[in-house]
Order: sequence, then C-alpha cells, then structure tokens
Amino acid sequence: MLIVGAGEAGHITAMRLKHRPATAQEQYDVVGFVDDDPAKQGLYLEGTRVLGTRQDIPDLVEEHNIELIVVAVHNISGAEFRDILQYCEQTRARINLIPDVLALLRGRATAPLLREVRPEDLLGRPSVGWHESVDVTPVTGKTVLITGAAGSIGSELCRQMLQYAPRKLIMVDNNESGLHDLITELSAKPGVANALHPVLVDITNAEMLEPVFADHRPQLIFHSAAYKHVPMLERYPGEAIRVNIGGTRLVAELACAYRAERFVLISTDKAVHPASIMGASKRICEKMIYALAQRCDNATLFTAVRFGNVLGSRGSVVPTFERQIAAGGPVTVTDPEMTRYFMTIPEAVNLVIHAACLTQGADLFMLRMGEVVRIVELAERMIRLHGLRPYIDIPISFTGPRPGEKLHEELFTGDETQVPTVHPDIVQLVSVQNGNSPHDFLAELDTLIESACDHETARRRVRELAGCPETEPSPH
Repeated sequence: MLIVGAGEAGHITAMRLKHRPATAQEQYDVVGFVDDDPAKQGLYLEGTRVLGTRQDIPDLVEEHNIELIVVAVHNISGAEFRDILQYCEQTRARINLIPDVLALLRGRATAPLLREVRPEDLLGRPSVGWHESVDVTPVTGKTVLITGAAGSIGSELCRQMLQYAPRKLIMVDNNESGLHDLITELSAKPGVANALHPVLVDITNAEMLEPVFADHRPQLIFHSAAYKHVPMLERYPGEAIRVNIGGTRLVAELACAYRAERFVLISTDKAVHPASIMGASKRICEKMIYALAQRCDNATLFTAVRFGNVLGSRGSVVPTFERQIAAGGPVTVTDPEMTRYFMTIPEAVNLVIHAACLTQGADLFMLRMGEVVRIVELAERMIRLHGLRPYIDIPISFTGPRPGEKLHEELFTGDETQVPTVHPDIVQLVSVQNGNSPHDFLAELDTLIESACDHETARRRVRELAGCPETEPSPH
C-alpha cells in the first residue's frame, strides 16, 4: 500500500493500518508515503519513509508492486484531489480514501477504515453544511408536508427533516412502491413512527389533495414533485403543464388557503434561459411563486431553491454510467464539450432546508456550486475507478444533444443580482423579472392550465409564459 499525504491524517491512517488486530479481516503492508512538501521528503512515519511526491506515484507503484493507493489528505480541494487521481489512474492499483478524517482523528470506532472513491468525491468544492448563523427554529417541531416524497430529493428531505422533531411528517407521492419502501425505511428509526403519515395521492387531484391539507394543516411545505426528464417532456408538453405547472399551482393555493407558514419550491438550473419544456415549466413555477407571494391576502412565505444536477438522482448521469460500465459499455455522452454543475443529494436537501429557514417570502436562492464538471471527464474517471480503460476496455460514444438539451447550463441570468446571505455558500437572486403584474400572470397561468391543447400549442404557450426567446436557442 502507498499512502498519499504524510500529514497528521496520513500518519494516523498508517498507525491504524499497521496496528490492526491479527484477527482483522484485512491486513495492510504500508510500503511508503508520498507528499508534495519538500521538507517531508525522506522522513519516516511509523517506520515508513516518504518516498516522493504525487508525480512519483506511477513509478513507485511499478517499482514496489503496489496494489492499493490510499488518499489521506485532510480538507483537500476538488481540483487538487482530481490532480492526484490523474497520477493514481496511470497505475493498475486500486484507489481508496479515508472516509472521515475528523472521525478518524477522534478515534471514533464507527468510522470505517477505508472506502472506495465515489463520484461525489470529484466535485470541485468542499461539501456544504450548516452555518452557525442559520436559525433552525422555523423548521423545528412543525407539521411538515413533502410532495414527491418517494423521489431522490423528496426522500432525503424526509430523512433530514426527522432531525428537527416534526410534529407530523406528511409524505405525499403517487408512487405506491416508492412510498411503501420509504415508510418501511423511516419506521425503523427509533421514536418517529407516530409522526409518519404516508399519503398516496396525485398532486394534480384537488378532490384527493385538499382533505390532506384540511386534516393535517401543514405549517411547512416542501414541493419536490415534478416530471423532470427533458426528452420525455419534449414529447409530452401537455404533461409538463398538467403536473409541473398545474400541480404546483394546486399545492401552492392549498398552502395559502390553509395558511401554511412556509412553502419551498424545488427548482433547477434548467429554468435559466430555458431551452426545454421541462426548464420552461420550472421557470413558470418560479414566477408563479413570486406572483402568489405578492397577493395581499397571503400569509405564507414563498421561496424557490435553484440548483444544478444531483449526483445519484433518477435523472443523473451517474447511475446511467454505472449501469453502462457494468454492462461492458458503451458509455453514452451527449457531446465532448458538455458540462454541468453537480451537487450531492444530501447537499441539495441541506440547501432546501436552509432556504426554508432563511426566506422572508418572495425570494429565490441558489447554491454556490463550485467548478463546472465536463461530463466526458466524469465518464472517463468513473471507468478508470472501476479498474478499466476508457475507449479501450469500455467505449464511449457521443450521441449529440437531445431535443431541449443544452451543452452548458447556467445558474442565474444577467437580470438576477446575487445578494449574499448569512450562509457563505448560498446567495439570494434578486430580479424584477421574477414576476411582473402578479394578477395578470396568474390569470394567464389559469388559462394555460385549464386549456386542452395539442402538443405544439402547449409547447408554444409554455415557452411564451416562461419568457423564452421566440427562436429556439442553440444547444451551446
């Protein structure tokens, strides 16, 4: 084994690996360290020498027949980690990480010793967490309703909201199997079973949904339910109107009618200069939330949260790449130049809960998402992390942009001013374009939702109401 990092984390990693009980399932032979600090070259830690720098990794692996490389660097940036991986990937050695340096340093027995590299490790920023200036009182001890509860974002919202002692957690979804699996999982947690209320209902069904509000009187609403696959909604724009727009309108109006304290809409970077029906429907929902917040009879604080792609969600490329690699390829990438912003599911949900705490009403929040990621580089790296060679063991094919798909997503428009919040990684986006003439906009919205129209008419009207340009934008 070769350990990358001869600092405190690397030293303790070596100590724990060398002094494992003889009965441990795996034993490790630490051959040496690499570290970029010139002052550490030639030093010995736990009787093992620092053999070189990251540039020496390929030669050292070959010379010493290394089978495992362990990256043990505390608080490493995404860019630096990816650079180290470039040298590791030139070898046939497996690559592991220490999963939680702070847990390791504190000697917590629950911290696993080593783990595989995951796609989220490749993000170009540290993980985003709670900030001490955020007051969690607005989300603590409430009756909480989450739509799309069985989805990737919705289910994680349910998990994290249990940390805030909800009086009730109302989980709304029309996915029977997903809802069953979620309630089975959450019911196993101690002391929460009485708070859990699964509701099998479609968010567009007013007759079924209104009694849920009447019975439970939710104080805090997270609206996660939506259709999100871009190519599918290009084919069925009427469904984008019915579910994404109509469903949001119904849930939001019920929030007003039953005087919910806060309503949080899950939005997307695809709502910025939308090139797709999915993005346009989400932009309309952002504008709808702003318009509803302007009504004088409204007691609900409305907010929206905009972020990029979520690693591991149903719409993410990562599960698709995993399946394609397991099948022997090819891995399909839209274009060699395609880029996306990424975040993990827990981070996305963390941001959403922050927004619920920070909102003053009629606002839009965005996470500072760090570096943009080239999709082809993510695919190549995932192939290498499986011990395979891109283009040789696993082919990569380029399919070209699908209808409504852009090569590069944006997080905000030129009309949106970024205003700092108490959390350094969250900004508020301020723009008069978030909603003009709320009464007229809502009237147009009702006409759109109520109208039965063919696909082309639906596509045109959604784009008009979202404020899309008259001509279709370039995928670039």
